[in-house]
Amino acid sequence: MVSVQNKKAYHNYFIIDKYEAGLSLLGTEVKSIRLGKINISESFINVFKGEAWLENAHISSYSHGSWTNHEPTRKRKLLLHAKEITKITKAVDTKGVTIVPLKLYEKKGRFKLEIATAKGKKLYDKRQTLKQKQANLDKERAFREANK
Repeated sequence: MVSVQNKKAYHNYFIIDKYEAGLSLLGTEVKSIRLGKINISESFINVFKGEAWLENAHISSYSHGSWTNHEPTRKRKLLLHAKEITKITKAVDTKGVTIVPLKLYEKKGRFKLEIATAKGKKLYDKRQTLKQKQANLDKERAFREANK
């Protein structure tokens, strides 16, 4: 089972809403994803004419593919309901909100992309998040030591 996460998204953004979207893929892309040759850390979502598109996601060419191989960074259509797309576009119209991919996983033989509307963090927000994360780790470590 393939599961790829975009760890940068949680570091760079405050997550507002999450959505599950299907992906329109070619056969060689599916085979390459199953081999784990995908990178979504630099990718983004663009809404154009009522359709959502995943852009700049790198799926490496399939090693046993022939002339039917795909282009590694082509645009891929996201399969969402029309109500979800309108809700996402309304959220993006507000200042500072964007759509980011969070996780790609397989569900019942189909690949799903978890996307989120997110607001960018400032540098001091990132520092505060790291401090809070470190404090929680220290607290858990002390709790484990006390219960030995």
